[in-house]
Amino acid sequence: MQNYRRDAVRKLIDKLSEKHRLSREEWSLLIESQGEREYLFRRARELSRQYYGNKVFTRGLIEFTNYCKNNCYYCGIRRDNKEAVRYRLTLEEIMDCCSQGYELGFRTFVLQGGEDGFYTDDKIVEIIQEIKDRYPDCALTLSMGERENDSYLRFYKTGADRYLLRHETADSRHYAKLHPPELSFKHRMDCLWNLKEIGYQVGCGFMVGSPGQTKETLAEDMLFITELQPDMVGIGPFIPHHSTPFAEEIQGSLEQTLYLLGLLRLLKPNLLLPATTALGTIDPKGREKGILAGANVVMPNLSPVGVRKKYELYDNKICTGDEAAECRQCLGRRMEAIGYELAVDRGDPVNCPREAVNRKIE
Repeated sequence: MQNYRRDAVRKLIDKLSEKHRLSREEWSLLIESQGEREYLFRRARELSRQYYGNKVFTRGLIEFTNYCKNNCYYCGIRRDNKEAVRYRLTLEEIMDCCSQGYELGFRTFVLQGGEDGFYTDDKIVEIIQEIKDRYPDCALTLSMGERENDSYLRFYKTGADRYLLRHETADSRHYAKLHPPELSFKHRMDCLWNLKEIGYQVGCGFMVGSPGQTKETLAEDMLFITELQPDMVGIGPFIPHHSTPFAEEIQGSLEQTLYLLGLLRLLKPNLLLPATTALGTIDPKGREKGILAGANVVMPNLSPVGVRKKYELYDNKICTGDEAAECRQCLGRRMEAIGYELAVDRGDPVNCPREAVNRKIE
């Protein structure tokens, strides 16, 4: 019986590698089994190298505000966390981060923050223009939550290339367990489809092991990703924050996160797939293990050292005291030790040149 199950799991891995889709029942079986791990990771590495060689792409993360109007139950910068020490970076501070990052070889900047109404559309447009004027050879990613379609369109026309918006779960009932009633599952999903329609390189994603998550909800995530066909998927283990309603919940596992990374690589071989900071937080070699499971992106922190501990989405986040140069050099050595190299380029998804994307809107 055990051999039969192993054969069935391996056949599903092969099918996913060849067809890049599975049924809901097949996803549930694979996710529940977590079987044939080394076989899966080998197939995932082969596909990643087929599309991207041994390159690991770097994204320079600039956490520009930790104010947020939302009250998500899992997030350390939620509105009602009175312990949070709030901050906002000025345009000059953001540009200092970009300048340092460019010298270190970063060719993608990720502007990430809570949903902070202080940064109006006009302010965001000013930041985008300044970054793209000074660094026209760099890609700019925005990750600032839900906005209306007109705002997304304006940012894109100003020069933003990518937008990251983790959907967190593709199951509406599970979404309601993670978020307060004023947040809308439908609006979150509409935002992702709008971003894709506009022409952004789109990233979605979810926490692994979030409270209430099951193999069925994870299967729903995989079916949604199959339908959306994003350019990037960011997943990482759920890690509790001590000042949230989920403070006592069980942390997500390294093993399940790695397994899902491998499955995502087979699902969409040209994905940009980060080995997240959260992976490195729960395991000293977590990011290396993520790359060996099929990931191909790392996101070192370019934020000023003085604010990094304030952007605490979860407890015990790593690299909060490192200078940007130290962090990048450390990651470079870590990647070389497992046979990979940090790339000095924008790291666009293959088969998705900016010129082709731009034709979508005039």
